[in-house]
Amino acid sequence: MIQINNLQKSYNGNRAVDIEQLIIPTGESFGLVGNNGAGKTTLFRLLLDLLKADSGEAFIKDQSVARNENWKKITGSYLDQGFLIDFLSPEEYFNFTGKIKGLTKEEIQLYLADMEDFFNGEVLGKKKLIRNFSMGNQQKIGIAAAMMGHPEIIILDEPFNSLDPSTQIRLKQLIKKQKAITKSTFLISSHDLNHIAEVCDRVVILENGKIVHDLHTDNDTLASLESYFAV
Repeated sequence: MIQINNLQKSYNGNRAVDIEQLIIPTGESFGLVGNNGAGKTTLFRLLLDLLKADSGEAFIKDQSVARNENWKKITGSYLDQGFLIDFLSPEEYFNFTGKIKGLTKEEIQLYLADMEDFFNGEVLGKKKLIRNFSMGNQQKIGIAAAMMGHPEIIILDEPFNSLDPSTQIRLKQLIKKQKAITKSTFLISSHDLNHIAEVCDRVVILENGKIVHDLHTDNDTLASLESYFAV
């Protein structure tokens, strides 16, 4: 589904991403961890063609993300608050996003009704703009918009940030549910090793833009991750 070949990106002479090859199969929940500056967000921005690579390419379904836009129809993403249109209300934003994804009004409403547990009564019907919501509720809005329409690929950068513990649990349940029902491919970065080990089939550790460990999750994964970062 997703393949990276010799992908490199530098800032001011410092290599942010330097990945010789990475393959993420269809339906895999792929976790990305690393300390600040490891290159996680840069990698996601390269995959979404938000940054131009210095060399190499990323492919979705054997098509270069930099040379066509077909992948956009099957990809949902949320990296930060810059993805939101904060002068809209949540309802306006979801209707706008749904229309772009080709959903009918009825399909949008059914989706939002299904997300009510995740929203926990804190998002819809509040009669205020997205910019006036808390960071946690803005995070909920962005994640819900990314997952709307059940895209084949969902890319989430630090999705657990700013969420309270109850919502973090709901998000993990939501990811597992969507993966089981739709077989979506998830790419998730997080500083929380426990969350990433719980929801991902595979975890890659980045350091200075390079892959230093590639682990398929099992009962020992969390301990392995904690041991690596404790050094």
